[in-house]
Amino acid sequence: MTTEQLQAPTLQVAHEPRHVLPLYALFIANVCSYVGDILTSLAIPWLVLQTTGSAAMAGITAFSNMIAVVISAFFGSLLIDRLGYKRSSLGSDLTSGIAVALIPLCYMTIGLSFWQLQILVFIAGLVQTPGNQARYAMLPDLIKQSQMPAERANSLYDGVRRVAGFIGAPLAGVLIAIIGTSNLLWIDSATFFFSFILLAVAVPKTLPMLQPKSKQTDSIRHLKEGLAFILRSRLALSIVIVVMITNTLDQGMAAVIQPTYVRQIFGNAVALGSLIAAFGGAAFVGTLLFAWIGHRLPRRLTLGLCFSVATVLRFFSLALGLPLPVLIICYAISGLLIGPINPILAGVDQEMVPVAMRARVFGALSAGVTLGTPWAL
Repeated sequence: MTTEQLQAPTLQVAHEPRHVLPLYALFIANVCSYVGDILTSLAIPWLVLQTTGSAAMAGITAFSNMIAVVISAFFGSLLIDRLGYKRSSLGSDLTSGIAVALIPLCYMTIGLSFWQLQILVFIAGLVQTPGNQARYAMLPDLIKQSQMPAERANSLYDGVRRVAGFIGAPLAGVLIAIIGTSNLLWIDSATFFFSFILLAVAVPKTLPMLQPKSKQTDSIRHLKEGLAFILRSRLALSIVIVVMITNTLDQGMAAVIQPTYVRQIFGNAVALGSLIAAFGGAAFVGTLLFAWIGHRLPRRLTLGLCFSVATVLRFFSLALGLPLPVLIICYAISGLLIGPINPILAGVDQEMVPVAMRARVFGALSAGVTLGTPWAL
């Protein structure tokens, strides 16, 4: 690997002692993009259920999205290395906004067949992960520039995403009931475009890690380096295996079991939005609590207990057929316990991954933890 091929992602910024604005702009842009993801994840399965009445077709649609996410999680790291973190994130938001906007546009004009929907959903999933990876990869540099403690910044980064889930889920349920699923997708598309504009204006440029003239053999070698890093690190490999299992369970729950269960038992999207909002809101509170006292807690014990109890509680509460108010309480408890998990894992990732390998290793990590999710559908 030559120095011409590999460069540190230097951020071009002005010479103030602290640069807080780009970090907060990243937080807000991430919220907007994640709200878009939440609206998409609720609106599209609900649209399929409304138009076909088939849980199997809803599962196929979710599979189309998730298989694209897995593919792009691994190979998207090369795009990020060549374009830089900022341009990769901008391209992701712009493409997602266009793909989502085409769904209601085609549905209301020329008609939208099931296979055409699968293509658009696949495209949206294909660009979703590189955008998330790019924003996550630029986070450590922006944390250093802002001089904010890493634990606090990571908790806020995850916390604002929890707020997005808290806001986006009930908003989607209410808007589906008021304006309909296809009209909701216009709002969904707008969230991606707003994230695009905010990042373009407020976040500094990042240089690509790889020069465009890099050979294809170098690209393959860089992909192998990301995988090799994980295989050599027992900690990284353990994280991938554990998170892959829980993500597989969560995806089956979120994409098929939850919407189908709520539609059959409660009969409206507001109930689905309420459950997701309870989980997301409580997770945000849990993240804030961890930001406050997390440095005093043992990371391994906290991670193990929170992971185990939060995962089991949601599945058992649905299996027992509890009333909606009790389900909401169970989801809230589960969300509270899930809050510390992502900040802990983010801190570990940032500590063990070299700066020059962020996109490759984060891409391999992301691909690994999502590897089982398409097969949960």
